[in-house]
Amino acid sequence: VQLQASGGGLVQAGGSLRLSCAASRSIFSINRLNWFRQAPGKRREWVAGITSGGLTNYVGSVKGRFTISRDNAKNTVYLQMNSLKPEDTAVYFCNYYMDGPGYGPWGQGTLVTVSS
Repeated sequence: VQLQASGGGLVQAGGSLRLSCAASRSIFSINRLNWFRQAPGKRREWVAGITSGGLTNYVGSVKGRFTISRDNAKNTVYLQMNSLKPEDTAVYFCNYYMDGPGYGPWGQGTLVTVSS
């Protein structure tokens, strides 16, 4: 499965963006779908995850501001980002995790820039 993120852009602090992650095939059987981000000069960090049953989890810095969701019918995962801060500036990636194979191939990501 190939996942491609889109929807990034330039937004002012306090604004919102919704990222999309389109899969090349059905995501119905994929248990864990995740969003990651990598800020300039920093390591890639996990941001949010969602299971096939709809359970979600977030890194502490985005809790209450970001919401991950999945639409199996559209083979798409979303990341709604509200109350954006300059420190959210990063390239955002989506990826899946499956027991055994582990993470899938990494796509190019989508750049989110939050101005102060």
